[in-house]
Amino acid sequence: MDRRPTSYDDLPLTLSVRELMPILSVGRSTAYELIHSGQIRNVRIGRRICIPKAEVLRFLKNN
Repeated sequence: MDRRPTSYDDLPLTLSVRELMPILSVGRSTAYELIHSGQIRNVRIGRRICIPKAEVLRFLKNN
């Protein structure tokens, strides 16, 4: 994404770790830590980590 989304509707259906970082205002290491610890559920497609936008909303509501 070239710009930071301003609403939930602006998010794509799945996000990459790089797209997740500015939304949560965290760095790369923290984003991967949240994923690997299971705090943010994800789907792997090959080596790519995809985070469903519904999961981002769930995480933000719970934290």
